Amino acid sequence: MPIQVVNIPSPDGQIDAWLHTPEGPGPWPGVILHTDIRGVRETFQRKAAALADEGYAVLLPNLYYRVAQVPVADPRLSFQDEEGRKVFGALRASLSAEGLRSDHRALLGWLQAQPQVRTGQVALVGYCMSGAIAVHAAADFPERIAVAASFHGGNLVTDSHDSPHLRAHELKAKLHFGHAKDDPSIPLEAIERLDQALLAAEVTFSSTRHEARHGFAVADSTTYDEAAERQHWRDLLALLRSGLPA
Repeated sequence: MPIQVVNIPSPDGQIDAWLHTPEGPGPWPGVILHTDIRGVRETFQRKAAALADEGYAVLLPNLYYRVAQVPVADPRLSFQDEEGRKVFGALRASLSAEGLRSDHRALLGWLQAQPQVRTGQVALVGYCMSGAIAVHAAADFPERIAVAASFHGGNLVTDSHDSPHLRAHELKAKLHFGHAKDDPSIPLEAIERLDQALLAAEVTFSSTRHEARHGFAVADSTTYDEAAERQHWRDLLALLRSGLPA
């Protein structure tokens, strides 16, 4: 599949990103694919290529562009050691609600202006920390986001005034959540609160509770689960085909 390396202008600088498209002129429906906390790397390039193979134009941006270009961290770093926690904590701290809203305005504008991308709404897909980012973006831009997905997304329900679940009434997109088993970032009680908020707001959504740990859908994760990843692909493609068919 063709890959275009791009720099997308934003108020805070140039967002380095990759656009994966199918063979042929298109236009194709657009997808913004976000990574887990470890940033853009080969695992997510393969995910973007797989989605392009299904008929989508997939934009894979580096949300850490304010502080680091890709690769944003040594791939050998682990959350199990102090250095890894320090590096990834600093990267995560570079992301703010206001900054992410500005980033998505720039990403959506750029993606929807490309000749190989179909005009109209797009999809958002997030993993781990970016599951919540995808939900926030869908609430920030309800007229521009058709579907959004979160896989082993954490902090979807918090005590903060701007917790993602409290924004359910702002959502118009169709959503899917792929929850991990025994995930401390979203325990069962929080999943139930999320479901209740979405139901009360009459949001169209689906969810799968996987028998796999947090990180199951990311191939270079120590908790990767092949069967759960295959189910994640089935769920994601079903969501895309129902709300944003290629």
